[in-house]
Amino acid sequence: MARHLTAAGYAGTPALLGEVVRCAADGTPHTLMLLHAYAPNQGDAWAWTLDWLARTVDEAALTEAEPEAPLEGYMPLAEAMGRRLAQLHLVLARPSADPAFAPEVADAAMAGRWAEEVAAMLDRALDLLARPGLSLSGAEQALAGKLLAQRAALLDAVRAAAPGLVGLAATRIHGDFHLGQVLVATGDAVILDFEGEPDRPLAARRAKASAWRDVAGLIRSLDYAAAIAAATEDSGTATAAPTSRRADLIAQWRQAACRVALHAYRALWQAEAGAPPAEALALELFQLEKAAYELAYEAHHRPAWLGVPLRGLAALADRLLGAVQPARDDSR
Repeated sequence: MARHLTAAGYAGTPALLGEVVRCAADGTPHTLMLLHAYAPNQGDAWAWTLDWLARTVDEAALTEAEPEAPLEGYMPLAEAMGRRLAQLHLVLARPSADPAFAPEVADAAMAGRWAEEVAAMLDRALDLLARPGLSLSGAEQALAGKLLAQRAALLDAVRAAAPGLVGLAATRIHGDFHLGQVLVATGDAVILDFEGEPDRPLAARRAKASAWRDVAGLIRSLDYAAAIAAATEDSGTATAAPTSRRADLIAQWRQAACRVALHAYRALWQAEAGAPPAEALALELFQLEKAAYELAYEAHHRPAWLGVPLRGLAALADRLLGAVQPARDDSR
C-alpha cells in the first residue's frame, strides 16, 4: 500500500523512501523494515481529540452564558480527515495494471459476500454478549438482552441489504481507519498504518472492499471519542463542569464533527468522480459491522469499555431494522 500510494503521488501519508525485504526459499517476500519520510505532527488524532475535548468542553461547560460556536476549533481537523480520506479512496479507485489494485464493481456475488461478512461479525459479537459473567450495568444488560432478542431480525436485515450494495466500487482500502491512525498536522491530517484490522487474516486485509468501510470507521471513532470523553467518572478525568452540560456539548461536538467530515468527503468525491452510489445503506451497514468488531475487541482486551460499542451497536441495530425492514415488506 505504501509503495502504491507513493508512486501515485498521494500526499496524505508519509512517502515510502525505502524498504528491507527478505525473500524466502520459495520466493515469498517478507518485509522487515520500512523507511518513510518524516511528517511533522502534534500526535495521533485519538489522543489529540480527547485532550482537546477535555480542555474545550470543560471551559465551555463552566460558562453560564451560551458560548458562540464553542466547538468550532475542532472542525478544521474533521474537514482534513474527511478530505484526506476521500483523496485516498480516489487514488485507490484509479485504473491500475496491478491486479491487486485494479478497481472492480461489486456484482451480486460480491455484495452477498460483504453482507455475509457483516452478518458473521455481528453473529460473533452477539455470541459474546450471550456469555455469562460480562461486566455490564443494568442499562447495558437491558441493551444486550434487546440485541440478543433481535438477532434473527438483524441477520435477516443485513442479508436483505445485499442487493443495495450492488454497483459499489470494490477497491483496496485502508481497512482499519480510526482516529488513532491519523496524525494531526498543522491544518492537515496524515494517514498511517495500512496493515488492516489485526484480528483479520492477511488475505481478508488485502481483499478489495467498499470505501464506505473506511468512512464508517471514521464515524465510529468520533462516536467512540465522544463516549469516552463523556464518561469522566470512568476515565478519571477531573472536571468541575456539570455532567449534563458536558454531555450536551460533547453530543453537539460529535454531530458537528461527523457532519463536517462527511461533507468534506462527499464534496471532494463528487467533484472528482460524481455522487457515490448506495451511500446511506452502505454507511449504516458498515458502521454496524465496525461496532460489532469493536464489541468483540473490547470483550477480549478491555472489558471495562464494553458499554461503548454496545450502546453504538444497539443504536445502529435499531436504525438498520427501521431502514431495511419496510423495504422488504413493500417488495412482497
